[in-house]
Order: sequence, then C-alpha cells, then structure tokens
Amino acid sequence: MSLSRLIYGVLLSLGVLAGCSGSSDDELRQWMAQQKSQTFPKVPPLSEPKQFKPENYTQVTDFDPFSLKKLTMALKKDAAQASSNGALLAPELARRKEPLEEFPLDTAALVGSMVRDGKPVALVTVGKLLYQVRVGDHLGQNYGRITKIAESEVTLREIVQDAAGEWIERTATLQLQERSK
Repeated sequence: MSLSRLIYGVLLSLGVLAGCSGSSDDELRQWMAQQKSQTFPKVPPLSEPKQFKPENYTQVTDFDPFSLKKLTMALKKDAAQASSNGALLAPELARRKEPLEEFPLDTAALVGSMVRDGKPVALVTVGKLLYQVRVGDHLGQNYGRITKIAESEVTLREIVQDAAGEWIERTATLQLQERSK
C-alpha cells in the first residue's frame, strides 16, 4: 500500500510541475511596460539657494588665540591650580584608609551620641553594625573627616571634585535618625 501511495505522490508532483512550466510571462511583462509608460513622477522644483555674503573679520587685531603670551599664562594658571589641588588632596592620599571609608555616606545613619572621657562620641550604623566615631575620624567615600559631633548631627569636611575637575572642600552632615517601631 505504501508503494502505491509513493507512486501516486510522484505522479501528482510531476503533474503540478508540468502545469507550472508551460506558462508564459509575456502578459505580465506587457502590463508592467504599460504601467511604466503611464506613470509620471511629480517632483517639485528646488528653491533657489540663498546668496552667500562674506563678512569681514573685524577682531583680527583684538585677540590672537594662539599668541605665545596667552598660552604661557594659561599654562601657569593650570599649574597653579594643580599644585593647590595637590596640596588639598595629598595628605588624604598619603594616609591609610579607615574602615568606614568603604561605605557611601548615605548608607550610614547617626543613631545616637554620648560623651566618653570628656569627648563627644557619635554612634553610627552602617548596614547592621554599630560604630563609635570621634572628631578626626574619617567617614564616607569622599575623604570625609569628622569635624564636629553634636547631639543631633555629625558634621564632616569632604573633599570632592567640582564640575571643572578641581578638588574643593565641602561640608556634609549626618542627621540623627529616629527608629520607627
């Protein structure tokens, strides 16, 4: 039975191929030529270009951006800024990092303060750990150094880069966080 199905399938395939091979595409070519001859594209004309009017450069004598004097002044200014930046940042780079400098300041929370041996001590949590910090300790990733501890806040001096890339000092505070139950 399967041999008869195979023969029937082969004969049917040959019939289909014979029906497709005898057709001519002259009618299709004639229709395409007719459509091509009847179609005319509509392209709007281009507008006239604006007339170029050259302008005279009037500041030839006022400013020379490549003058040697101007370049040396700019280099001296950059060198002065680099040395002032280095003076601010060099002590921070020379010291050993403290453990609380691994964490960003916004992950730390002030949960209390106390006086120990006559000096203020702040209680700071980072993650689930509690730390005691004193004035002079470092906190945060921006070279933050604790300058003042009050009952409700800790004040830090941070060294950060401004938009121009210069190192500047800024003040940051860590406010007392009350726990909600």
